[in-house]
Amino acid sequence: MDSSDAVFVGSIPEFYDEYMVPMIFAVYAEDLARRVAELAPDRALEIAAGTGVVTRVAARLLPESVELVATDLNQAMLDRAEAIGTTRPVRWQQADAMDLPFESASFDVVFCQFGAMFFPDKAQAFAEMRRVLRPGGTLLFNVWDRIEDNEFAATVMSTLADLYPTDPPQFMVRTPHGYFDLDAIAHDLTTAGFTSTPHHETITARSRATSAEAVAIAYCQGTPVRAEIEARATPDLATATTACAKALSDRYGTGPLEGKIQAHIITIESPAE
Repeated sequence: MDSSDAVFVGSIPEFYDEYMVPMIFAVYAEDLARRVAELAPDRALEIAAGTGVVTRVAARLLPESVELVATDLNQAMLDRAEAIGTTRPVRWQQADAMDLPFESASFDVVFCQFGAMFFPDKAQAFAEMRRVLRPGGTLLFNVWDRIEDNEFAATVMSTLADLYPTDPPQFMVRTPHGYFDLDAIAHDLTTAGFTSTPHHETITARSRATSAEAVAIAYCQGTPVRAEIEARATPDLATATTACAKALSDRYGTGPLEGKIQAHIITIESPAE
């Protein structure tokens, strides 16, 4: 993973929350938080909480007696999440998934929405999650399927490849949609010390947006794709965003639009003592 792939700073958290969250993250947040609530934990830890889309749903579904700790590597994302707020208290804490600042065997559930793709050493991050899980506890996480099964992202990246033919931005292909192989995921979990077989489901949903411009802004300015575009001299960010909006409207029409999104949901239990 490129070192810049986990960087969500500047105006990115605001664009991310305004555009990306309702467009592709909200539907999977409801699914993941529901799965967490069904496990009836006493103490739950969220990894890579971002701007809090899953945290807000989990806070609504979990009883107030459940301690909910939400972490992210990027303080700017947590600042945005805390500013939005939740229906009941949540402990927000900056934390690196590679070195979690929590005692061993201290959580019943660890969950993570679309964060595993960003871990520099996935097996190490999973090992940390296993360490902080109580024996028999549950890890739940989701990852995006291949980019070809996520239509808006594929359209944007194809357009950017045409705009920058000698050095196309690769963030979406490399990272968000770069960890879809279920065998590779199972291998990393085994390496991390999980001994049971992971359960997986592939869930297809629809991504909806008010306009092609909103989708283009989301991907070009609300993710680290922005840094990739700005690192290239020409065309500039505004021109690239406009080009992506045109490509999207050419494919999906003007006005509100929708496209396919697809993700894997992985569930595995920590070893029992």
